Amino acid sequence: MRLPDYYLADVPDDAALTPAMILDACLTLKSNRRRYLAERTTSDLIEVLARVAGDWLQPDNPFRALALADGPEQTGFSRATIARGLDELFGSITVASLRALVAQDLGHRHRLDRLVAPEGDDAGDLPGLATAMAVGPEFLVHVTGGMLPNPPITSIVLGLLVRSAQFVKCARGTSFLPRLFAHSVREVDAKLAACLELAEWPGGTEKIEAVLWEQADCVTAMGSDETIASLRRRLPDGVRFLGFGHRASVGFIAQEVMSPRELPRVVAAAAADVTAWDQLGCLSPHAFYVETGGRLGAEKFAEALAAALEAAEVRQPRGPVDALVAADIVSRRAFYEVRAAAGPETRLWQSRESTAWTVVYDADPEFQPSCLHRFVHVKAVGDADAMLPGLERMRGRISTVAVEAPRGKQAELAVRLARRGVPRICPLGRMQQPPLTWRHDARPALGDLITWHECETQGVSPHY
Repeated sequence: MRLPDYYLADVPDDAALTPAMILDACLTLKSNRRRYLAERTTSDLIEVLARVAGDWLQPDNPFRALALADGPEQTGFSRATIARGLDELFGSITVASLRALVAQDLGHRHRLDRLVAPEGDDAGDLPGLATAMAVGPEFLVHVTGGMLPNPPITSIVLGLLVRSAQFVKCARGTSFLPRLFAHSVREVDAKLAACLELAEWPGGTEKIEAVLWEQADCVTAMGSDETIASLRRRLPDGVRFLGFGHRASVGFIAQEVMSPRELPRVVAAAAADVTAWDQLGCLSPHAFYVETGGRLGAEKFAEALAAALEAAEVRQPRGPVDALVAADIVSRRAFYEVRAAAGPETRLWQSRESTAWTVVYDADPEFQPSCLHRFVHVKAVGDADAMLPGLERMRGRISTVAVEAPRGKQAELAVRLARRGVPRICPLGRMQQPPLTWRHDARPALGDLITWHECETQGVSPHY
């Protein structure tokens, strides 16, 4: 299968983009939105998006086949990693989940279609009460970072739901999977796809980007804190900006599940979190904190996790890494080897003759960022209270904490974590599988994009 040159990202790498080309693309997108998207109903859009996602789950889908065939070379992920990631991503995009997202963020399933009162609230028909409608930006620009397809594809889905024309600016060499998704939308609904554009160029190409910023009503961006800050400074006044900077995630395993019977299940879930997209997302675990006092200790968990990662390397191998990443892994391993030789508070397990996976047991509860690529820390803590101070250096930058504990203890710990600023608490094994209704960085996915428009009915409000 060869993709047609429908999007700017489809053209050869040496094709020069100019400000005039970007301006023409922006104006065309806005025109197409008025013609093909602005008047579509939420129900119609949900049906189309769910159909596209469902198609990606079929083994004979040509876009999925191309992703699995060319994806390892294009993205650096193994075929098995891509297949698993696509199943989890598109399995979350269903009619039910899309409807739930609209209802959760906007309070009514028809909020994007017309003026309505809150769902199920008959008071909306009473005099003096306001009905409201949510309206998305006319022109939405996404600036993507990294190779993971989940953020850009989810951003496109959200943008289509709020009826926005969208321009997706990908970092150099990262557009392959988002581009396949856009083409799959075109296969199902060409008019909808005409409201999308994708291109890639190196960040900081100011002559091109200035045109894009001038046309945008809203810009979303993901990347390093430095990238987010730089982009924020360059946007014109009046352009809404939604920036998502660097975040990290960890796991907590309670003593109650550290038993010979439970350990295989718990370790399998932890290994699934580490291997998902090769640990390269903000939702990937840098460390697992294991509560002492169980029948088995943190060292046993680390040893079992190492065995699980070794087994995973056979069925879902990590993708290749460049020389700088490999050198960083080797250097970190050497550091912990020295510490392990000096005393029992540190132990190290690693893949043989490769940098494919690394597990470091460290009794110090202080958070240490991982270099990722399946390099994970395991730390022993007396209880959750001993874990929380160790996370203080990351306060406000923790994305997810996965908790494996009895239900009552998990609920109690979730409250404490929420009060510490952790926006998402999930079960172990689901760190890289947030539901579509997930509030990224504690912000409503659709609610951040829209503006509210209210109509107050005639009469006197009963509150006065």
